[in-house]
Amino acid sequence: MYIPAHFSIKNAELMHQIIQAHPLGVLVTMTPEGLDANHIPFELDAGRGVLTAHVARANPVWQQCGNGMDALVIFRGEESYISPNWYPSKHEFHRQVPTWNYEVVHVHGRMVVQDTEKFVRGVVGRLTRKHEAIEEKPWKMGDSTPEFIDGMLKAIVGIEISITRMEGKAKLSQNREDRDRLNASDVLARQGDLELANAMRNAKPIQQP
Repeated sequence: MYIPAHFSIKNAELMHQIIQAHPLGVLVTMTPEGLDANHIPFELDAGRGVLTAHVARANPVWQQCGNGMDALVIFRGEESYISPNWYPSKHEFHRQVPTWNYEVVHVHGRMVVQDTEKFVRGVVGRLTRKHEAIEEKPWKMGDSTPEFIDGMLKAIVGIEISITRMEGKAKLSQNREDRDRLNASDVLARQGDLELANAMRNAKPIQQP
């Protein structure tokens, strides 16, 4: 990924936060037929340095990728189109163009298949508890019959990716004047895009010479 120095995320904890807030990753692998991409919700274990997930047993990705094969997982954070009209300086000098602001994390690692009932049950249980937590009455596997859950678990396969490196990019108008960056963030806030607006407000601007 091309990352200008002023857009690079150096803080691993910030990258972890983006992954945890946007867990639907794009798993990119090399298969005998060429590059493949699968959209999968992941769980990050920052302490162990691993991503875990599950795929349908009918999905060939777990058979096409041998244990220890390199994999890339892309996590997209907040993103939005940015109009030059949102920059006060545009109306003075007319030297601005449209752009797109975004946060993204690329996780590189080695993938291992975990085709055991214990592993997939653990993955599903943890994902369920996390994402059901906001519900008034959270769903849990015990709400269904054991026979039904056992059958569903047999239809999926677990995967684990040991992280070898991460790279993050936050393009948040750090290369613009403060007034341009802050006014653009105000426009996004009025449009309801509060997360990206806050990220832009908190972005460290480039020091002008």
